[in-house]
Amino acid sequence: MSTAVRVFPMNRFAYRTTGLAIRTITALSKASIHIHGRENIPEGALIFVANHFTRLETLFLTYYIFQLIGKKPVWSLAAGELYNASFGSFLDKVGAVSTHNPDRDRLIVKSLLTAEAAWIIYPEGRMVKNKKTFEKGQYLISYAGEKQQPHTGAASLALRTEFYRQRLATMRRSNPSEAERLMALFQIDDLDPVLDFNTYIVPVNITYYPIRAKENLLNFLADHFVENLSDRLEEELMTEGTMLLSGVDIDIRFGEPLEVSPRLNQPLIRADIDSDREIGFDEVLPSTPVMRTIALELMNHYMRAIYRMTTINPEHLFASILKHFPRRQFDPEDLKRRVFLAVSDNNVHMGAHLHRDMDRPPLDLLVDDRRDWFDQFINVALDKAVVIKHGDRYLKDPSKLTSLFDSHRVRVENPIKVMVNEIEPMTDLQRRLRKIARLPAFWVKRRTVRLLERLGADEFHTDYQTFYIENESKPKQVGVPFLLRGRSRKIGVVLIHGYMAAPMEVIELARYLNQQGWWVYAPRVKGHGTSPEDLSLRSRQDWMESVDLGYAIISLLCRQIVVGGFSNGAGLALDLATRISGISTVFAVCPPFKLHAATARLAPAMNMWNRLVGHVRPQMARQFIENHPENPDINYLRNPVSGVRELEKLMDHVAEEVSKINTPVLLILADQDPVVDEKGARRFFGKLGSEDKQYLLFHFDLHGILRGKGSNKVHQAIAQFIKTSTRNRISSLKPLD
Repeated sequence: MSTAVRVFPMNRFAYRTTGLAIRTITALSKASIHIHGRENIPEGALIFVANHFTRLETLFLTYYIFQLIGKKPVWSLAAGELYNASFGSFLDKVGAVSTHNPDRDRLIVKSLLTAEAAWIIYPEGRMVKNKKTFEKGQYLISYAGEKQQPHTGAASLALRTEFYRQRLATMRRSNPSEAERLMALFQIDDLDPVLDFNTYIVPVNITYYPIRAKENLLNFLADHFVENLSDRLEEELMTEGTMLLSGVDIDIRFGEPLEVSPRLNQPLIRADIDSDREIGFDEVLPSTPVMRTIALELMNHYMRAIYRMTTINPEHLFASILKHFPRRQFDPEDLKRRVFLAVSDNNVHMGAHLHRDMDRPPLDLLVDDRRDWFDQFINVALDKAVVIKHGDRYLKDPSKLTSLFDSHRVRVENPIKVMVNEIEPMTDLQRRLRKIARLPAFWVKRRTVRLLERLGADEFHTDYQTFYIENESKPKQVGVPFLLRGRSRKIGVVLIHGYMAAPMEVIELARYLNQQGWWVYAPRVKGHGTSPEDLSLRSRQDWMESVDLGYAIISLLCRQIVVGGFSNGAGLALDLATRISGISTVFAVCPPFKLHAATARLAPAMNMWNRLVGHVRPQMARQFIENHPENPDINYLRNPVSGVRELEKLMDHVAEEVSKINTPVLLILADQDPVVDEKGARRFFGKLGSEDKQYLLFHFDLHGILRGKGSNKVHQAIAQFIKTSTRNRISSLKPLD
C-alpha cells in the first residue's frame, strides 16, 4: 500500500521574506512592474507556467501571484543544482521547492487537490538567457550543446491531479475503501471541497525592456567583497543589476487558463479512473502513454500562449527587421521608416501586445526621435559590433543576428540577438516583419506617406465625430487636413494653421504657394476643427505630433522642406526648427511671443479663479471664455483657458530654444495687430543665430493677415523668401528615391 506523502509545511515566512525583498528592490531600483490579464486567473487549483530569463522572477513573480490570488501560498520549482548550502536556504525562504525533492510530485498533487497552494513551474527547465526557444516550428531549448523540448512536468502534474480528483469522486460511490486510502495518501480530511475544485494551467509571460548589461554598483560590490566570483554570477549581476538600477519595464501578462479536466475524457484514461483496484502513485498504467501524449499537447499549447503574450517593444522590431533585411548595408532613416510601418499598421502587429510606448504611431521616429528609440538601439548594436558605421550608412554582421549563442554571457555579449530570439516564436508577426524588411526602399516611402495621410484624415474624422456639437462645430470640410501636389519634388511646404482655427484658415496661402509649383501639406493641429471641448483636452505635445505628421509627409515627398505657420502655427513651425536641422526655410506669421495686455491677463486670471473656487464650488469655475474671432466661419466662439496656457508654454519654450535655430527665418508681423504685440517677436528676432533672417512689418489693423484684402502682399513676401533662401541649396541635395 502506498504511504502518505511527507508534507513539509507551507512556509508563510516565505511570503514575508519575498515581500520584504520586493519592497527593498523597489526602493533601490528604477524597475517598473506592470500586471496584465489578472482577470484571466480563475478560482481553483492553479499551476502558473512562465518563461524564465532572470533570477529576479523567483522573487517578484511569486510575490505578485501571492497578492493576486488572495495571499494563498505560492510555491515554485527550482533546479536541484541550485540548492547548495547557502542559496538553497534562501530558495526555501522565498517559496521554492527543489526538483530533486523525492516527495515533490506528491506534494504538488496533494496541494492542488486541496487548492491550498498554487504553483509556479518554468517549463523551459532553466533560465534561457539567449531566449532561443524556437527552431523550425518547434519549441527547443539549447543547453550545453544539446537541444531538448520544454518540460511537460506542469502538464503531467495537472493531469495527475485531475486524474485523482475524478478517481476520488468515482471511488466514493463505487469503492469507499479505496477512496479512504487515497484520502489518507494525500492527507485529505474532507472530500467535498476537493471535488468542488478544478485544475487550471495559467500561462504567464514576463518581458523586460530594455535589456542592458554593463558595470554597475552590484557587480562592483561583488568584485570587492566576494572571492572567486564566477563568470556566471558576474554576468547575472551585470545584466540584472543594470536593469534594476538603470530602470527596466517588467510586463507580467497572464493568459487564458487551460482547464485540464476535459482532456481526461479518453477511454483508456476513464478505465483507469474507474478501476476498483488499488493504484500506486507512481505506477505505470495502461493510460500512461495516452497521458504523456496529452501532456505533450498541453505543453505545446501553453508554450505558444506564453510566447504569443510577449510584450513587443521597439527594440524587438529594430532587431528583427535588421535581421530580415536582405542586404548588409542599410540606411538608418530607411530602418526607422520600416519600424514606423510595423508599429503603425494594425495588420502587422495584429493580435500582438505592444509596449505602452507604442500605443500610438511613433511620428517622432520619422522626425527627431525625441524618445531615442533608434539611438538607444543602434548604440547597443555598434557597441557589440552587430553593426559597424560606414559613412552615413551602416553595415550589419549577419552572423551575429542568425548564429546560435549558447554562452551564458550572451546577454552581455550580444543583447541584439536576445531581442531577435524573444519574438521568433511569434510566427505571424515574423512573417509580416520579414515582408516589411524586404520591401524596396522607394515602396517603403510610398507606403509610409499613404499611411501618414490616412492617419491625419482618420484622426480628424474620429475627433470630429467624438466632439461634434450641433450648431457650434463648423462644417467638416473646414477642419480636414489637405495635400496640394506640386509640379516637381524640389520644394515642399508644411503650412500650420493658428489657435482655435483649422486648415481652411491657410487655404489661400496654400494655393498661392502651390501655384509656384510647390507641394503643400496643411495638417490639422489636434484639438482644432472640431469643438472647444476637444481643444481643452490637448497639450502642446499633441500639437507637436500633428506638425510632426506634416513634416514626415513632406520630407518623404520633397527634397527641401519649408515649414511655416500663422499665430500658434508660427510658434509650432519655430519649435520644429529647434528640433530638426534639415529644414530649409522657416516662416512665422504673427507668432504670439507677446500678447497685448488684455489678452495676456486672460489665462493667468482665469487659472487663479478656477483654483480658488474649483474645490469649493466647481460649478463656478470657468473653463471657457467667450471669443469674438475675425473669422467666425473657421474659429471657435469659445476659448478654453487650458489652451491659452498651453500656447504660452509653447512660446516660452521656443524663446528658450532660439539659439538652436540656424536655418533661414522670416518673421512677419502686423503693426496694429489687436492680439499680438510685435515687440515680443522683435526680441526673439534679435536672438536668432540664423545668418539669413528677415523681419517684415506690414500695415494691418487685424491679426489674421493671411486671408482677405491685402493678404496677397504677405503671400508674395513669403514666396519670395522661400525662393531666395532655397535657391543655393537645390544643387547640393541628393535626389529622392
